[in-house]
Amino acid sequence: MTAPPVSIASVLIVDDSFVQRDHAVSICKALGIARIHEASNGREALALLTAISPRPGLVIVDLEMPTMDGPEFLVKLQELGFDIPVIVASSRERALIDTVREMGGVLGLHVLAAVQKPLQADVLRQAIQNAKGRELARASQRVDLGVDATSLSDALERSEVYVHYQPKADIRTGIVRGVEALARWKHPTMGQVPPDQFIPVAERSQLIHRLTIDVMNQAMLQNAAWRARGLHLPVAINLSPMLLERSDLALEISSLQQCHGLTPDQIVIEITESSLVTRVGTALSVLAQLRLRGFGLSIDDYGTGFSSMQQLARIPFTELKIDRSFVRGAPERESLQVILRSAIEMANRLGLVTVAEGVETLDEWRMLQEYGCTLGQGWLIAKPMSGEDLIGWMKQYRVQAAQLRA
Repeated sequence: MTAPPVSIASVLIVDDSFVQRDHAVSICKALGIARIHEASNGREALALLTAISPRPGLVIVDLEMPTMDGPEFLVKLQELGFDIPVIVASSRERALIDTVREMGGVLGLHVLAAVQKPLQADVLRQAIQNAKGRELARASQRVDLGVDATSLSDALERSEVYVHYQPKADIRTGIVRGVEALARWKHPTMGQVPPDQFIPVAERSQLIHRLTIDVMNQAMLQNAAWRARGLHLPVAINLSPMLLERSDLALEISSLQQCHGLTPDQIVIEITESSLVTRVGTALSVLAQLRLRGFGLSIDDYGTGFSSMQQLARIPFTELKIDRSFVRGAPERESLQVILRSAIEMANRLGLVTVAEGVETLDEWRMLQEYGCTLGQGWLIAKPMSGEDLIGWMKQYRVQAAQLRA
């Protein structure tokens, strides 16, 4: 039975083995890829890429080849500016394949998958499909919009910054247990401004306090509106470490929470693990005060910094958020599985709630179930949405939740 076609018109297969190339060609034909080019090593492949037009939409490359091997070929792709998605397929050990995949990512290449041979049709199809959503997200963030402090200040004045909410679901049951509040900004002429462009501007220009309080106010107002409709969902709100140097911050957040008629346990404060503060004593005092008042404390992006253990030892966290880089692709990478399982086991022993970020596939979800993770967050469950949209989404989500149950 022939599989439905994928959205790539042509492919270049780079492998010194005729048998392996022939196998890959058969799979590509079955997937409806019309034009298939072949090369027996990296140097031959580069010559083909320079000569043919239009260039292939995908390169499938082996690692061990004479004349020019796979890793050297990938470096040359980057040096020559060939912006073509890549799938690495090799008979070598998993750790080596994963290292090459990591190398490709560092070089800025779009490595869709890194798999052990023999190549399989469903693996190739899934890699291409997963690439679609990521490419759309990446494309929306490529342009530097040149955001400055004045435009951000004006945006806050005009209430252009709003909040979307991404659900966090119980890994065991699929039931939604909370949401994360995420700042969004739609400029009247620039359009949607990515958070990784306007939040650094806010931190550099001393607008971060104003932005954070504005987001907190909107999130708490929405939380109160949900509660009035019978929906009780704790809201996690990101806090810039820069604000931990304000000695009155705990009182300010507590006053805002009381103003909206919420209980502290409905609010989780997320602090990025990799960030540093200069006034450590004041920061620890603020965090201790927040816990004393009943707020949850989450260590965000766990595993991306250098002081993870020290942070856990000296700050009374209630939740540990595992960075998406340790979740994405973990079912195929043994090294990530070891790190992920260790982090979850440690957090469980410390009595912390564990949240896995960036869950995109059912395989990742099942793996997290097996490891005993508490909550999952990512596109497998839902993209961020408005507070009003979340009400309707919750009603439709029941069917999906049943499929996610252990």
